[in-house]
Amino acid sequence: MESLTSRMQAVQSPIIPVVGELIKNSPGTISLGQGVVYYNPPPEVREFLPKFFAEPTNNLYKSVEGIPPLLTALAGKLQAFNNIEINGENCIVVTAGSNMGFMNAILAITNPGDEIILNTPYYFNHEMAIAMAGCRAVLVATDENYQLQKEAIAQAITPKTRAVVTISPNNPTGVVYSEAALRQVNQICGDRGIYHISDEAYEYFTYNGVKHVSPGTFGNSSKYTISLFSLSKAYGFASWRIGYMVIPKHLFVAVKKVQDTILICPPVISQYAAFGALQAKEEYLKSNIGAIAQVRQLVLDSLNRLQGLSSITPANGAFYFFLKVNTQMDAFELVKRLIQEHKVAVIPGTTFGMDDGCYLRVAYGALQKETAKEGIERLVQGLETIVRS
Repeated sequence: MESLTSRMQAVQSPIIPVVGELIKNSPGTISLGQGVVYYNPPPEVREFLPKFFAEPTNNLYKSVEGIPPLLTALAGKLQAFNNIEINGENCIVVTAGSNMGFMNAILAITNPGDEIILNTPYYFNHEMAIAMAGCRAVLVATDENYQLQKEAIAQAITPKTRAVVTISPNNPTGVVYSEAALRQVNQICGDRGIYHISDEAYEYFTYNGVKHVSPGTFGNSSKYTISLFSLSKAYGFASWRIGYMVIPKHLFVAVKKVQDTILICPPVISQYAAFGALQAKEEYLKSNIGAIAQVRQLVLDSLNRLQGLSSITPANGAFYFFLKVNTQMDAFELVKRLIQEHKVAVIPGTTFGMDDGCYLRVAYGALQKETAKEGIERLVQGLETIVRS
């Protein structure tokens, strides 16, 4: 029988499960791979779950875009933290994580064969979503410090371009784009009549006095800016699957069609949990992200010992460092050897579109101080041993 094929053959396989299987086969491995935080959701989440069970109609479908109390709370957060006002020109749609928000956006704004500009290194799920939609990811290199190159972005735009994607703070590099750079990209998109998709999942994770900036606050940007947010990171909400998007009002019907088809409505119990999370005291974020900042410094101090073996770009956001290792070795082969021989896991840079050298993403958000210290020591020693052998 002739084998059946589909568009999914053109989509790369997710790397996290592959590395996860290697970790499973090497017991005792410390993972510096997956991008999650070490801490739990705030206690207010548990306080709000009884409210879900107390409402007898909560077993029924609810609004495609989200329940009203959560939408109101998110509007307040957007105004207070992001300086984004929800008005007649834009609106909020709650999603099952911000990855779903990205897929909603791509399906709403494109036709098969259209192009979306990604800055490399890219977030692999963005590239995968674009391929699934039958579109093409156009890759534009960032500079030596992984910062945006506005001229290169402008030159990459064609009549088929529908959007430029930015991620700040960035996954996988950890860099934070300046307000000036984001304004330039936003202006280019406005001038060309295309969308600026701004992924802000790591908005709370900035260090050394660096501030997060949301492109949705720029001038008349509400007409062409799509902003994506998530509770997965800052609120320890990874498995609850709650994100949200701020979109121009003219995209609302299209996005609702996509979401109604795929999801019908975001899980209502998770929305109640999210509403509870947003009631958390300021100290919750401050103390937990402060602890990650301490781990970040510990990781940075250890990685700096790899002078000559690898280069580390300054990164003041998210919870990643992106290493370029001075070796001809294939990145995935290096990852396998680090797991099997040194019991420490990281993610190869090839999955983020970087195949012009050996790159590794080091994630430090999931570990508390002592475990992180042990993990990063294994990584440093492993790289010294393998690369120098």
